Amino acid sequence: MLRSRWIDGLWLLAFGLASSAWCLTAAAELGATFDEPLYLNAGLTSWRTGSNKLLMSAGTMPLPVDVQTLPIYLWERSRGQEFHAYRDIATILPVARAANLVFWWMLLIYAMRLGRTWGGTWGGRLAVGFIACEPNFLGHAALATTDIALVATMLALVYHFHHGQGMGWGRRVVVPGIFFGLAILAKASGLVFGVQAMLVLGLCHLANNGALFAPAGSRVAPCFQPVSVSSRWLNCTGWKHGATLKHFWHVTFPLRKDLIWIGLIGFTFAFAYTGSDWGTEWTFIEWANKLPEGMLRSTMVPLSENLSIFPNAGEALLQQVKHNLRGHGAYLLGEWHQKSYWAYFPIALTVKTPVPVLALLLAVVLIRPGSLRSPLAGIVLLLLAFSLNCKVQIGIRFMFTLMALLNIALAVAVARSWNDPEGGRYVPRWFVGVLLAAMAAVSIWIWPHGIGFTNQLWGGTEDGYHHLSDSNYDWGQGLPELKEWNRTHNGDATLAIAYFGTDPAILFAPFKPISLHHALVTGSPEELRRLAGTRYLAVSTSVLYGNESERLGHMTALVRLRSARPAGRTQTFLIFDLD
Repeated sequence: MLRSRWIDGLWLLAFGLASSAWCLTAAAELGATFDEPLYLNAGLTSWRTGSNKLLMSAGTMPLPVDVQTLPIYLWERSRGQEFHAYRDIATILPVARAANLVFWWMLLIYAMRLGRTWGGTWGGRLAVGFIACEPNFLGHAALATTDIALVATMLALVYHFHHGQGMGWGRRVVVPGIFFGLAILAKASGLVFGVQAMLVLGLCHLANNGALFAPAGSRVAPCFQPVSVSSRWLNCTGWKHGATLKHFWHVTFPLRKDLIWIGLIGFTFAFAYTGSDWGTEWTFIEWANKLPEGMLRSTMVPLSENLSIFPNAGEALLQQVKHNLRGHGAYLLGEWHQKSYWAYFPIALTVKTPVPVLALLLAVVLIRPGSLRSPLAGIVLLLLAFSLNCKVQIGIRFMFTLMALLNIALAVAVARSWNDPEGGRYVPRWFVGVLLAAMAAVSIWIWPHGIGFTNQLWGGTEDGYHHLSDSNYDWGQGLPELKEWNRTHNGDATLAIAYFGTDPAILFAPFKPISLHHALVTGSPEELRRLAGTRYLAVSTSVLYGNESERLGHMTALVRLRSARPAGRTQTFLIFDLD
């Protein structure tokens, strides 16, 4: 056992160090992504003043940003001079990105612990291996953003909630409550994902104890165990034994009570951590004053003008709820949808998931489908179903929790087949080794462009912008590479650029930012040349393919540029010769 633990530790250390090196070196090659300048400014403002207003107004929870900007704040305190979040971004952004590795290591550690929980030693090792080599995860672990932090805290919540079942109040409720609060503090979606995960885990615990959907004294086969499909369905639903809704309501009462307490602890922790400026909120006041005359208005107006509790964590959560209800357009497989598209995430998953993971999933389904039956698979299926209702469709990063749990569930399934080769059927070890090596090779091959990774079934990363946009491919990170292209091919002359992003470097030479959306009336070649005023025009792929409008000039220019042959190319820019 001790020897096995040592091997586990060395395995984790090897993959952790190698993946961290990938992230640190990639981070040095990439410009600021769309969200990072805001996070740096808001995080430093929070440390200096104690106010989270900038983050709350943007619907961003503070934990990842606080962790990423803390080293910068300590640095500026030690030198006695504040950094400018935008002017000094080239200096401070690498520090913030390096600090994000705290969450990356947390993710790897809990991936191993979850893999060991359901798949034994090799379940943990394979989980770490596949996640550490996952190019999408690596691409975002190299950034100072919030998505990796959410996955890390969600895996911790799943682990501690599962192991707390049947234990005392502290392990069963308090510890999961704290990690639920951490998941909420990482990203607002942690609230929804956390509840879903705990529901699946709690119901599976009841089912495995023979209590779910069964009259007192009856025997029920444990859910997610390798029994026949028909038998499992009948036993897990309980209809074979005449289970009733009344019994279900009764037997799940302790679970519901625990979830309520966990929710209260999590919310209390999140609100206490976020704090408040103890001021009023102008949007609340504005809303109250627009109410029609009556009792509601007479109550809400003075309340809004005197309720000094803002900002708080509820403001950020509410902003995210409003964002999802409102939704926006989505670009998918070469087509722009003016509104969100219900199948966006299931389709995008097939584009962004590495081929080795898809191959492993297929092999497990064909060889040992029963080994997939675990609560992890249940959470994956529920999150996949929930994704059909997610209207914020600007990146597969919103489904990273699903993707991480899928990788761990597959690792568990493979390890189970090795531990118990039912009828001689198991996923061959050599096959799994080849797939893991292929994952590592893919990540090395596409470095540093993990953000834009697209699997070979869809043409590979070079062609990925034809299928997806925004944080799936071009998130504004390509200015350093474009600047190098301009130095080599255009003598460092002024370069007109239609850019998607917020990197402050766009404001300085050699770049001349222009807007295709607002500035063009007819979209003719002559008008475009006049607007650019330079020989070359660089258009980021998210501008060219990721957003459409009803403006004639905008759409005419897009159609013409899409059909034109570029004079040059970087990862996220197509460069056109206007002469």
